[in-house]
Amino acid sequence: MSKFIQLHLLTSYAPSNLNRDDLGRPKTARMGGSERLRVSSQSLKRNWRCSDLFEQALAGNIGIRTKRFGEQVLQQLISKGISEKKATEWTAAIAGQFGKLKKDSVEIEQLAHISPQEQQATFALLDQLTAEDRAPSEEDLNLLTRKTSAVDIALFGRMLASSPEFNIEAACQVAHAISVHSVAVEDDYFTAVDDLNDGMDDRGASHIGESGFAAALFYNYICIDKELLVENLNNDLELANKAIAALVEAAVKVSPKGKQNSFASRAYASFVLAEKGEQQPRSLSVAFLKPVFGEDQAAEAISKLLQQVHNFDAVYGPCADSRRSLNAVAGEGSFSELVAFVAD
Repeated sequence: MSKFIQLHLLTSYAPSNLNRDDLGRPKTARMGGSERLRVSSQSLKRNWRCSDLFEQALAGNIGIRTKRFGEQVLQQLISKGISEKKATEWTAAIAGQFGKLKKDSVEIEQLAHISPQEQQATFALLDQLTAEDRAPSEEDLNLLTRKTSAVDIALFGRMLASSPEFNIEAACQVAHAISVHSVAVEDDYFTAVDDLNDGMDDRGASHIGESGFAAALFYNYICIDKELLVENLNNDLELANKAIAALVEAAVKVSPKGKQNSFASRAYASFVLAEKGEQQPRSLSVAFLKPVFGEDQAAEAISKLLQQVHNFDAVYGPCADSRRSLNAVAGEGSFSELVAFVAD
């Protein structure tokens, strides 16, 4: 079993606004002296984790990330006939195991990532408390566990500020996607017409607005520590392989949801390079410090990426034990074979 799995993706998006900043404009970053389009790793991971593809592949092995677990618990207790006062007291004790509660509330102050086992243990406890008509004891409240089958927690980690002993280190690191070329964010000036306006007395628009957009070919880098992933999943190698396969497919096929209805910005990766080995991982972003120019940006970006692989190998020795690639621009490679290679 290889320790590290690395994925290098090139994905092209037509004009879009995939991931917005606080002003509603596409996120950017400066790299190599020029402005680039950017999609944050948080946005990428959220969209992969919540995708239909991920859910279908890993149903029953995905946690929930929420502040509102206490509300679920409270409603369950009330629905079982427990008085609201008693249910609120019991809920505060139970929800408080997952994080500090807001004042006079059963809502947790910070988002808590809760595994399926922890949810099941909680709801089983509610049945027991209801049947015995008693408050939870200190022993009952041992609901948290580091042993998990939640692949999203195993991949992307968990931090519980109030119970750090149950933190789980992420086995997967995801870089911010960055355009391989310089960009200029443009503004889409748009109007909306009132359908009941006959245009006789009022010829103006009923709404006027602006929306930022840009087009880009993104480089994205993902690194998976498979040994840590297997350890996080309580040594379940089969589940770890399923998680890796689902993550690869989501990373290649699932797009961020920003302004989807306005831009239909859905894309598959144009190029994917997968690497496995024991060697210390490294990103290939240095290949794009000098922005890609020219009319055939996809071909040039692929060429620069592969040249950087060769250059690293030439200087440091082989940086991976084995590699497999997919080139949708040239119609070369097989996605199913690439997934099998990565998840094997």
